[in-house]
Amino acid sequence: MKKICLIFAALQFFCLTMVAENFHLTLDESIKIAKEKSYSILRLKQDLKIAEYNLKATTSRLKTHIDLTLNLPQYSQSIISTPDTAGILHFNQNKEWRNYGTLNINQPLPTDGRIFIENYVSDINNLGLSKGDLRSTRIGSSIGIEQPLTALYGYNSIKSTLKRAELAYEQSNKALQREELNLVYQVSSAFYNLLSLQKSAEISQLDLERQTEAFEISKNKYEAGLIREVEALQMEVDLAEAQNNFDIAILNQTSAKLSLKELLGLDLKDSISLNSDLQYKIVIIDPEKAVQYALDNRLEIREQEIQIELQKLNIKQQKTAGMIQTDISASFGKNGFMQGYNLEFQETFKNSYNSFLNTNSYSLGFSIKIPILDWGENRSLVRSAEARLKQNVLRKEEVQREIETEVRNLSANVNSSLKRLQLLEKNVSVAEKSFEITRQRYADGDIDSQALALERNRLNNAYTSHLRAYINYQLTLADLLRKTFYDFRNDELIKNPNGKPGK
Repeated sequence: MKKICLIFAALQFFCLTMVAENFHLTLDESIKIAKEKSYSILRLKQDLKIAEYNLKATTSRLKTHIDLTLNLPQYSQSIISTPDTAGILHFNQNKEWRNYGTLNINQPLPTDGRIFIENYVSDINNLGLSKGDLRSTRIGSSIGIEQPLTALYGYNSIKSTLKRAELAYEQSNKALQREELNLVYQVSSAFYNLLSLQKSAEISQLDLERQTEAFEISKNKYEAGLIREVEALQMEVDLAEAQNNFDIAILNQTSAKLSLKELLGLDLKDSISLNSDLQYKIVIIDPEKAVQYALDNRLEIREQEIQIELQKLNIKQQKTAGMIQTDISASFGKNGFMQGYNLEFQETFKNSYNSFLNTNSYSLGFSIKIPILDWGENRSLVRSAEARLKQNVLRKEEVQREIETEVRNLSANVNSSLKRLQLLEKNVSVAEKSFEITRQRYADGDIDSQALALERNRLNNAYTSHLRAYINYQLTLADLLRKTFYDFRNDELIKNPNGKPGK
C-alpha cells in the first residue's frame, strides 16, 4: 500500500510539473505578459472592437442598400359580404392566393435625404366567387428623391451620427491606451512589491547568517568564560528573532508571487522568480516638457473636448427643432394593372406589362412646418444646452490645471527620489564597511553584543531604506509615464493601440 501511495504521489507531482511553467521575469517581460493575458486589457480590446464595428456600421449606412422581399405564396381564407341589386347582403367564403415581390434600392445622401428605386410585382387570385376566380395582377416601378431642406441649413442627422461614431471610436481607442499605461503601472507596482519582499528575504537571510555567526562567537566566548551568561542568552534570543523574521519574509514573498501571477494572467501553479538586480537609469525630468506632453496626450482633456463637440451637436439639433421644417419629394414611375375572372397569370401579367409600358405616374411634394407658439420652450432648451456647453468648457480648463499641477509635482518627486536614491547608495556602502569593522571588534572582544546588534540594525535599515528609495524612484517614473504618455527612460512617445503616436 505504501508503494502504491508513493507511486501515486510521484505521478501527481510529475503531472503538476509537466503542466506548470517556470518564469524568470524582468519588468519588461512582466509587462509584455500582462498586455497579452490580463483580463482588463482583453475586456478593453473588446470595447474597442465594439466601437470599431459601430463606426463601420455607421459608414455603411451611407452606402447603397438593396432589399428583396418575396411572399411566395401567401394564402388566406375569410368571410366577405356582397350586396345584390336590392341591397341585400350575401355572405360568401373568400379564399385568396397572393404572390408578391418587391425590390427596393435605397441610396442615402450626405444632405440627409435619399434617392430610391422601388419595383414590385403582385398577383392576387380570389377563389370561389359567384362569377368565378378573380385574378388581379399589378406591376410597378418608380424612382424618386426625398430631401429635408432643414438639413441644408440646420441639423444633419447623417453627418452628426457619423461624427458621434468617430468620436466614440477615438474615445475607446484612447481608453485602451490609458488602461495599458495603468496596467504598466500596476504591474510595475506588483513587480517592485515582490522585488522588495524578495530583497527583504535576502536581507533577512543575510541578517540570519550574521546573527548565526555572532551567536557562535558569543557561545565560544561564554564557554571560555569571556562573557556573561546573560549576554550569550541575549545572542540566542536575537538569533531566534532573526530566524522568525526570515520565515515571515518568505511567507510574504510567497503571497506576493500569487498576486503578481494573478495580475499577469499566469496559472497559479506556475513558478516565477524576479531579476533582483537593482540597476537603474538616471533620468532628469524637465517639468515644462512633461507638462506639455501631458496636455497633448492625456485622455481626460480629450474626453472634455469630445463632450464639447457632442454638446455643440446637441445645441444645433435643438435649435433646428425650433426652425421652419421643410421637405421636398419627387418621383417618377410606371404602373400596370390587369384584373379579370377566370384568367391565367400569364395572360394578366402580359396585359399588366403592356399597361406598364404605356402608363406613367408622377409625384411632386413640398411640405412646410412653421412653429408659431411654444411659449419659449425651445428657446429655454437651447439656453440649457448652451449652459451645459459652457460647463464643459470650464471643466476642460479645470482638468488642464489639475493635470499641470499633478505633473509638476510628480516631476519634482522623480528628481527628488533620484537624489535620495543616490545618497542612500553611499549610505549602504558606509554601513557595510562600518559593520565589518564592528564585527571584527566584537570578535576581538573590544565591544559587547549590544554594540554589534546596534550596528547590525543600522546596516539592515540602510539596506531597507535603499530598497525603498529604489522602488519609489522606479514607481514614480512609471507613474509619470502613464500621466504624460511619454517614456522618459527611453526618450520616446508612447504609441496608441493602432500604432500612431499621441493623438
